[in-house]
Amino acid sequence: MSRYARQTLLPGIGAGGQAAFAAAHLLVVGAGGLGVPVLQYLAGAGIGRITVIDPDRAEESNLHRQPLYAGGIGAPKAALAATALRLLNPDCQVTALVAHCDPATAPDLVAAADLILDCADSFAASYLLSDLCHRARKPLISASALGLSGYVGGFCGGAPSLRAVFPDLPETLATCASAGVLGPVVGMLGTVMAQMALAHLAGIMPSPLGQLIRFDMAGWRFSSFRFDTAPEPETAFPFIARAAIRPGDYVIELRDRAEAPLAVTPAAHRIAPDQITGATPAPHERIVLACRSGLRAWRAATQLHPIFPNEIVLIADPPLTETEI
Repeated sequence: MSRYARQTLLPGIGAGGQAAFAAAHLLVVGAGGLGVPVLQYLAGAGIGRITVIDPDRAEESNLHRQPLYAGGIGAPKAALAATALRLLNPDCQVTALVAHCDPATAPDLVAAADLILDCADSFAASYLLSDLCHRARKPLISASALGLSGYVGGFCGGAPSLRAVFPDLPETLATCASAGVLGPVVGMLGTVMAQMALAHLAGIMPSPLGQLIRFDMAGWRFSSFRFDTAPEPETAFPFIARAAIRPGDYVIELRDRAEAPLAVTPAAHRIAPDQITGATPAPHERIVLACRSGLRAWRAATQLHPIFPNEIVLIADPPLTETEI
């Protein structure tokens, strides 16, 4: 019996849907709690090519939500996932990249893929991927999980972007490492991501693009809504790579010397977030705001934008070392 016999029996799949799966090239950004079920179910379904990018190595504290890495503590997650997927389904061609998905690497990766799945634990990566996918009209399936809740949505590819649904950031950006998470929660969200990807590729209607599903496992509540007509925000502050800083930019390093002994560029102005309105860019200068996660940069941009009509861009970057300058 064919490996795919059970799914091709479905009226929405059939031989045509299976052919679409085999012809597809998917980019999966992040091989953690969301990425593990995404990768396993998509490879199992017969996706022809998967590129997975993740910079991290497997740790014991990952295993309650990333059981795929039980035998590979210390090894790169992307490489471990690729090995497991090749064993799961030799029909699937898997490329593993042990790297960050950032403004330097993401454009080419997005351009090469047919559909992008955002499984990253970084709001900067999520907005970057949304911007690239919206511009290229490529579909993006994105999810976020924290504690006992989360959401999954289908964005771009003709539907509104992530920015249209989430134009503002929360006051704080907790992570799974700081706030905790249960394995089944991220497993469920990742499974829904994989289902949305397969539904889009097979052309199952209603389209998952323009659909958002929320899960609250503390109260056993599920809700969903469509956002097909959500307007794009008038003002958006894009993320750029450090290498994209121009000689004439007014660069502001928001981290102090204790956090970042070396600024994002030697010519950067060090200005604390609570002193940001004291910046003095010239009218023609592009303002570049840099911090570790992008949160302080985003907040500073919202303060500067009403004062200065300049173009404003953001950098989310870890502190530099001497060898990286």
